[in-house]
Amino acid sequence: MTKQGIDQAEKETILSRSFIFEALDPPIRRELAGLAQTRRFKAGEPIFDTGGPGHNMMAVAEGTVRISLITPTAREVVLAELNKGEVFGEIALLDGGERSADAWALTNCVLITLERRSFLPVLMRDPTLAVRLIELLCTRIRRSDERMIEFSFLDLPSRLAKAVLRACENESGLGMAPKAKLTLSQTELANMIGSSRENVNRCLRKWQASKVVDLKEGWLIILDRDGLEALAGNAR
Repeated sequence: MTKQGIDQAEKETILSRSFIFEALDPPIRRELAGLAQTRRFKAGEPIFDTGGPGHNMMAVAEGTVRISLITPTAREVVLAELNKGEVFGEIALLDGGERSADAWALTNCVLITLERRSFLPVLMRDPTLAVRLIELLCTRIRRSDERMIEFSFLDLPSRLAKAVLRACENESGLGMAPKAKLTLSQTELANMIGSSRENVNRCLRKWQASKVVDLKEGWLIILDRDGLEALAGNAR
């Protein structure tokens, strides 16, 4: 990546890492890459707000993007943290409606954007792309349903264990093994599971005493992944 931006080949490579594009023929990939634009955001900068106009889809080329909502009680609920190769904003791209969540740059970010006015003609020509988009939307719905079930029926340790495991996978990057340590703050973890920092701290301290995790110099280090999987209810 150069200071001038991302060239055509890099755009195509990054877009191809998303499963929306992986089944497309090379000519369609090149066409979409040619339509895509590059935007840069500094850490902490908003990308879009809930209720704002939706007219494009974005892919993360560099950095991490956080998707979140603010509840009526002014608490932030983190819906997802997206890394290189992941796509967001696809619902607004398809229907042109308002944004359903907030998105902001958790780190310095480079995003590849596809505008609705450019993308729809390609979508109409290519049924495979339409099918892949449907699959993406269904995956997002399934994830949302899972989160709703977690909030409604799981206790705090289970919700926290699932959140930590998800974060390890999200931060690892595509095709890489899950990370063994995280820099997420306890407040950020609390926001992810709809709890308080104090409750998260108490739970993590218990896990630390049981040698499931360690807390050291701002890092959350996973010592016993199988034990964490069991706490999450994922053990086989």
